[in-house]
Amino acid sequence: MTSSPSDTASPTSRKNILFLMTDQHRADTLGAYGNPAGHTPVLDELAATGTRFDRWYTPTAICTPARASLLTGQAPFRHKVLANHERNVGYLEDLPEEQFTFSRALREHGYNCGLIGKWHAGHLRTAADHGFDGPDLAGWHNPVDHPDYLAYLDEHGLPPYRISDRVRGTLPNGGPGNLLAARLHQPVEATFEHYLATRAIQKLEQYATDSREQGQPFFLALHFFGPHLPYILPDAYYDLVDPADVELPRSIAETFHGKPPVQRNYSAHWTFDTMPIETTRKLIAVYWGYVALIDMQIGRVMDAMRRLGLVDDTAVFFTCDHGEFTGSHRLHDKGPAMYEDIYRTPGLLRVPGAPGGVVRSEFVSLLDCTATILELAGIDPKPAVDSRSLLPLVHEDAVEWDDDIVCEFHGHHFPYPQRMLREDRYKLVVNPDSVNELYDLHTDPDELHNVYDHPERADVRTRMLRRLYDVLRDRGDNFYHWMTSMYDVGEVGHDPTLSGLDESTYRPATPESAPAPGDLGS
Repeated sequence: MTSSPSDTASPTSRKNILFLMTDQHRADTLGAYGNPAGHTPVLDELAATGTRFDRWYTPTAICTPARASLLTGQAPFRHKVLANHERNVGYLEDLPEEQFTFSRALREHGYNCGLIGKWHAGHLRTAADHGFDGPDLAGWHNPVDHPDYLAYLDEHGLPPYRISDRVRGTLPNGGPGNLLAARLHQPVEATFEHYLATRAIQKLEQYATDSREQGQPFFLALHFFGPHLPYILPDAYYDLVDPADVELPRSIAETFHGKPPVQRNYSAHWTFDTMPIETTRKLIAVYWGYVALIDMQIGRVMDAMRRLGLVDDTAVFFTCDHGEFTGSHRLHDKGPAMYEDIYRTPGLLRVPGAPGGVVRSEFVSLLDCTATILELAGIDPKPAVDSRSLLPLVHEDAVEWDDDIVCEFHGHHFPYPQRMLREDRYKLVVNPDSVNELYDLHTDPDELHNVYDHPERADVRTRMLRRLYDVLRDRGDNFYHWMTSMYDVGEVGHDPTLSGLDESTYRPATPESAPAPGDLGS
């Protein structure tokens, strides 16, 4: 572990930071991550000139909790904002006012701090409440009725939002399914994505002036609402990718045999089987087109960086909050299934002075951005208690790193607790309401075969259960209580039932310390 940077770091040592973020973005949509049909030259160039992380995971595959983790550097179970407001099932909806966030820390240390685009890290408390400049763009999808967007259209003489050719399936109750895609009747310049990039460039110009004239560093986040479904695109991107060039995910052969029943229910909720396979192929093609549109808009921002002379002084992140199924496992969106499709995401980082073209295979997390941002700014990262700076990996320093990663889920539409342990070969998922899952990712990279109950995997299952238990207990994640009584987690050294002291559970260290009859102790 590297030493913590000093809070008194000189202004010249503090980096500007551009944080590019998308929503519901699969890693395999980028050329840099192996997609031969990917139209992502800007992000591919960022990977080629910076560091690509091949095992970058979200702490939880749901928007608001993941974004709250980025803000705080805390795992979801710790900050307790566990579900999106739109589908809240009784959890907290906002971080408390006294909660540490990296944005307020940056402000306190002299940074300009801006966020253009999707907030969705809370409900009532806005980005401005956490120290960010920028328009308040609340919600989970492009807010095409927002006054600032409408003013942008009017200012540039652009036509209003209008869609056709809606794609949706049929729900189990016979009603229309969720909108998955539609054709947008606007030019690219009128898209919400183009609007966001324009506003980000304007903010970048302002911050560049402050940096040049006052020596004031900046953090600027550009958060796109896409490529989250529904995929609403103009013709040029709706039809950019030929569906014939789309290779369907092999997990489309999912049978749900030996899997938690909730997965089959989620497939029905997302109406997968009510649509022909050609529609699925087209949806994937449109999704890739959405990624291409966003890549183009990021290119406009990167061009502005070069024009403003900021490249040599600005660290650039690219990542997202979580992935997307796009037909994998006969699912869409995200939800209570801890597959790689939604937990492994793209993660790119370019730091001035660091080598380019670096590829790292360590297990890292969106959570680790928080400590990295703080360290780049010369601020002590210790308050980001579940986060670890990525800078040693970017600089190719020799550093010890965990050989696995833990992720969590708490529910969407309904409470549904899950915990996951992912290591090089195997993945374990604990589902208290149902069957647990174990996948051999070397022989079954598509996670089609649950081998949790296979006798030949008993040693793997026990080892991973014990490792997950230890990590959760050390963190203070009370999910471990369920594991204590239900699984072989090894010696625990305490009464796992919390039921008080009796002859079966109480073993005093010495006869003198035994409680008197009728004394329950403390």
